[in-house]
Amino acid sequence: MSSSPEYVAFVAEQLAGVGEITYRKMFGEYGIYCDGILFGCVCDNRFFVKITDPGREFMPNGVTAPPYAGAKPYFLIEDLDDPEFLRELTQITCAALPAKRPNRRARRTTLG
Repeated sequence: MSSSPEYVAFVAEQLAGVGEITYRKMFGEYGIYCDGILFGCVCDNRFFVKITDPGREFMPNGVTAPPYAGAKPYFLIEDLDDPEFLRELTQITCAALPAKRPNRRARRTTLG
């Protein structure tokens, strides 16, 4: 079962104010970005956030699960009714992830 666009929009709405929240359809599901950093995904109408050391400190008892078969575990965020908690987790997670890489196409130069 793939995720509904309405559920993805609801997740993005709950994260409003943390930064520029965007999402992109990927393999039938959705990648969730904050200021260009991929930090989570929505799969089967469930919200997942990448696990980082600071995120684990913030949520030591957080439930983890793979978003799809063969994936590494992510935090499974089951309670979306606390936007403040979601924004704080997003900030903590994104601060621990590598910065957005520049677009490869933009770096190409021609010789001649």
